[in-house]
Amino acid sequence: MVDQLTSESLRFAGSRWTPSVAAASSRRVATALTQRIAVLIVVLIVVFATVDLLPGNGVRAVLGRDATDAQIAAREAALGLDRPLPVRFADWLGGLIRGDLGTSVRGTSVNDMLTDKFPNTLILGGAAILVTAIAAVCFGALWSFFPRSVAARALSSTTIAVIAIPEFVIAVGLVFVFALLLGWLPAVTTTGPSGAPANAAVLVLPVLALAIPQSGWNIRVTRAALDEAAGMPHVAAAELDGLTRREILARHILPIAAPTLAASLATTVGMVLGGALVVETIFNYPGLGTVLAGAVTDRDAPVVAAVVALTGVVITMMLVLADLLRAWAIRTRA
Repeated sequence: MVDQLTSESLRFAGSRWTPSVAAASSRRVATALTQRIAVLIVVLIVVFATVDLLPGNGVRAVLGRDATDAQIAAREAALGLDRPLPVRFADWLGGLIRGDLGTSVRGTSVNDMLTDKFPNTLILGGAAILVTAIAAVCFGALWSFFPRSVAARALSSTTIAVIAIPEFVIAVGLVFVFALLLGWLPAVTTTGPSGAPANAAVLVLPVLALAIPQSGWNIRVTRAALDEAAGMPHVAAAELDGLTRREILARHILPIAAPTLAASLATTVGMVLGGALVVETIFNYPGLGTVLAGAVTDRDAPVVAAVVALTGVVITMMLVLADLLRAWAIRTRA
């Protein structure tokens, strides 16, 4: 998969920019966006149906054991839960298009619930992506430029190991070492008056738990992209012209490898946001993870679907940006 990703981007980067290439590139971006929106809608349908099939009754759980059947029926009618599933989904999807994510089984606006928690998840995920990007470029370049070094041999095995370890296992290991044994960092997240993390120290362990597994994959992608870009004819010509290694890297290698790196990081966003929902629970982080856990317990389909929709929109935006960067790279290399 790494080879496919790098070779496709490098082949596009070497294309000549003509009106036909520009039109084809625009069509690819538009087609990819349409396909991703269609996939997101299908996923939302599956989520809605799956939550509806879960055992139990969310309204009964909210009202308590003493609630009568009449009270439950009245609450379900007030929330529209007595309607057929396709009707409820169509109504919710229409609200999503208008920016209204509906009402939870507890009668709380889903918009208000996510407005409070989603920024915290974005902070956690954004910091993890930043750490991943820095690690990928630094260690990927080190591996590519010094392939026979001790560091390169260590990265070869280490990256495979961290890719195979789930985020929650790494999170538990980090808590055991840095919180329990050494006492350097807090094991749980404390929040300030606004509900956001109280300080930067509480972010360190959850960010590392998310970034470490994704860094392994992205380091390998970066190394492969840099190796393939360095083997292109114009790089050899630049070396013969007497350009320094730094100039060759900045002018001829990184611009060619950039679309591949962007595509890899865009794909990583989905993995990070998905992992964040688990890591947040471990560290008691005030993000979408707590909202999602409560929504699944309550069989609250609108809340679960809203979380999926928000994360899906963020992932789609990042993938579109990667597509646009690839199209820009084609044009600038003409």
